[in-house]
Amino acid sequence: MLSLNSQYQTLYVYAEERNRRSDFTYRYFGKRAFDVCLSFLVTVCILIWMIPLIGLLIKLGSPGPILFIQKRTGYRGASFNCLKFRTMTHNPADSFKQAKRNDERITPIGRFLRKTNLDEMPQFINVLIGDMSIVGPRPHAIQHSAQFWNTMPEYRKRYRVKPGITGLAQINGYRGEIDHVMKMRHRVRYDRFYNRKKSILFDLWICWLTVKAMVGENKNAW
Repeated sequence: MLSLNSQYQTLYVYAEERNRRSDFTYRYFGKRAFDVCLSFLVTVCILIWMIPLIGLLIKLGSPGPILFIQKRTGYRGASFNCLKFRTMTHNPADSFKQAKRNDERITPIGRFLRKTNLDEMPQFINVLIGDMSIVGPRPHAIQHSAQFWNTMPEYRKRYRVKPGITGLAQINGYRGEIDHVMKMRHRVRYDRFYNRKKSILFDLWICWLTVKAMVGENKNAW
């Protein structure tokens, strides 16, 4: 049984006792300022050289575009173009098919990018232009949203905030392939908890654990 209240009791109590005015300020103003400042720094200091470098490695590994652009569900259910480094062989005729563990389509450089989460780095551009936030529920492919939008009552509520590059569900191991409805239920429960309790400290804590996961071992990253 998943128990968010026990796992995050300290954070839960802190969030309940926060001043409502400061809560409003961060939710509607501070969070966007945090997103813009950090994503601008990442874009200028890291992406400006990372995209050409990784792009060259992707091109050497297999023909096709550097970036993988996929329609995903965003804020209030609106779709947007989500950016990632391409990690699979390119076939324009392919229909939607979720990546699986040991998927033959994943290239050698793609496997490294997925393992280290570096494939998500172009999404800082999505944050900068306003499609995403740095921390929030992960945006799902529109095919997944179509599957769960009307069959899982809490699912659509996760999009009451902008989707994020990282989130509470991801730092707790819920990432990668969705091969069972219970995996989606657990993700949604973490997402809804974050939506209710988000704060600047909570976001910074999630960012810190995300960085630790990038340099550590993640059994759900492949």
